[in-house]
Amino acid sequence: MTTAAWILLGIAAVAAVGDWWAVARARMRLEYVCKPLATAALLGVASTLDPRYCDRRIAFAVAIALSLIGDVALMLPTDRFVLGLGAFLAAHVAFAVGFALHAGDEGEHAVGVVITAAVLVPMATRVIRALRRGDHGELIAPVVAYVAAIGVMLASAIASGNAMAITGAALFVLSDSLIAEQRFVQPRAVQPVAIMVTYHLAQLALVLSLLH
Repeated sequence: MTTAAWILLGIAAVAAVGDWWAVARARMRLEYVCKPLATAALLGVASTLDPRYCDRRIAFAVAIALSLIGDVALMLPTDRFVLGLGAFLAAHVAFAVGFALHAGDEGEHAVGVVITAAVLVPMATRVIRALRRGDHGELIAPVVAYVAAIGVMLASAIASGNAMAITGAALFVLSDSLIAEQRFVQPRAVQPVAIMVTYHLAQLALVLSLLH
């Protein structure tokens, strides 16, 4: 880690905790500052640390930049859910490309696919049923495409054998599952904060996986 990366990591940590507090207390103005700042700082960390693979770092930087677009889209007072979904879908594709640049063997990919299917198929089925019950049929195709993209990312992370990357990908899946539960299935008071905590930890783990 370079000095610049450490400084930016500190900024990301402060911004993330500020965002968690803002979400818990419904302080929208603070959230508008802290949420994108945390992601932007993590982009800075990815851009300034000493990665094991420079080409993977480029792909991850693109993914985090797309995540920043998604962050802004999803926190706006007007509904930009599809735009945010599209931005994060593209981010997962970029993460998967980064993993594919230094991929595991066929057996490791097979293990990744099996584990990913076991996790995502039940979750996707639950969400699709909720969309149908809630008369949101127009969102089924985008959601299925998104689940496929994050599934590829998770399977690729597992196949990489990088423990930090696997942790980040799994936390990303958990965060997105909580978003789906909150928005379409069964909202709970604790979910908004849990979504942001798992999201920021996911992005942090994926950035730090560049060191390994």
